[in-house]
Amino acid sequence: MTPPELLAQLSGLHERTRDLLRSLPAGEVNRRFAPGLAALGWYLGRAVYRETYWLREVLAGDSDLTARVRQTFTPGALDLDDQCAALPPPDHLANWAREIQDEHLRRLATPGALPEHPLLDGHRLTWFLLQELARDYETMLAVLHARQLGQHDPHYRVAVPLPPQRPGPEAATIVQGHFRVGSRNEPFAYDNELPPQAVELAGFRIARRPVSNAEYLAFIEADGYQTPEHWDEDGRGWLADRRPEAPLHWRRDAQGQWYAVGLNGPADLAPEEPVSGIGRHEAQAFARWAAGLGGAMAGAVLQHEYQWEIAARAGLIEGAGRVWEWCSNPFHPYPEFVPFPDAEVSQAAFDARHFSLRGACLHTQRCLRRASFRAWGLPEERHRYSGLRLVLPPA
Repeated sequence: MTPPELLAQLSGLHERTRDLLRSLPAGEVNRRFAPGLAALGWYLGRAVYRETYWLREVLAGDSDLTARVRQTFTPGALDLDDQCAALPPPDHLANWAREIQDEHLRRLATPGALPEHPLLDGHRLTWFLLQELARDYETMLAVLHARQLGQHDPHYRVAVPLPPQRPGPEAATIVQGHFRVGSRNEPFAYDNELPPQAVELAGFRIARRPVSNAEYLAFIEADGYQTPEHWDEDGRGWLADRRPEAPLHWRRDAQGQWYAVGLNGPADLAPEEPVSGIGRHEAQAFARWAAGLGGAMAGAVLQHEYQWEIAARAGLIEGAGRVWEWCSNPFHPYPEFVPFPDAEVSQAAFDARHFSLRGACLHTQRCLRRASFRAWGLPEERHRYSGLRLVLPPA
């Protein structure tokens, strides 16, 4: 039997994901709004499929429901456009999701309703399903944001212009030593957080705050997007293909002032807020530009994810949890990694192309907010509410 508090979290997230469908006109629920993102309805359907696969097909040996929709909700089984085109009407999808999710809650809450299985030890599978749904919920918000970007009022006028600000050196010092990273085998830990590791790091200073909107504007106004020296080969290729001028959701008004388009529409950019809506290519270019300023910023680089986790555990950094923070290192398995519940959850991203993200964003659910949690993304992805934090050499 699943603990009531865990069931309550899962039930609440079920409702919130279904509510997101009602926030759109029916004709837009199954529509894609940006490359790399599926339709809103697809993410809900995939979440239901995932629960059904594990709780019914794997645990109970019943593949009737999953076999019917496997091609629609298995990533890569069909072209994503074809999968979204195969979605049922929104009201049917929502009713189907509610019926199946309510039955899953009943089985999880009822002693003996699920067969005994090692995946249920410590309620680890339930934690996995909850957290995968939380990740889907955050992506669904990104879909709504992408829709807003295409429909915002172009006549918005900035009230208080965003001022540029040179990056500051305020940083916390961590001396060379041995440190622990990873989870202590908690039941909610993802496979990529395990097993806990002892790592040795040289001394470093880590910026107390993520890079702000005002600091990123200084990079833009210094022709950061037009200076090839700030970008590596892959970044220059991305620049030539996409021709960006600013973070994903930044726009200019008629006077040329930058503002942001958020989930609720346009708004002035707060200078001190962490910049978001950038990919790793941009984060890396900003770090190189900042290092080139010299003085207190000499030697600035993107943080390694171990540096972030150590500083977060020690309470030495601020702003963690406002934006996902790009890291310098590729997403990788810890030594003695064991996949759970199968190899596809994390292992597919152990390809040297995905890079680690740490922290959380304002839309991240509580169940994912911990120092050991590891996210990942491709360098060109900008929809993840992601920014960056710098690391400096020891003083």
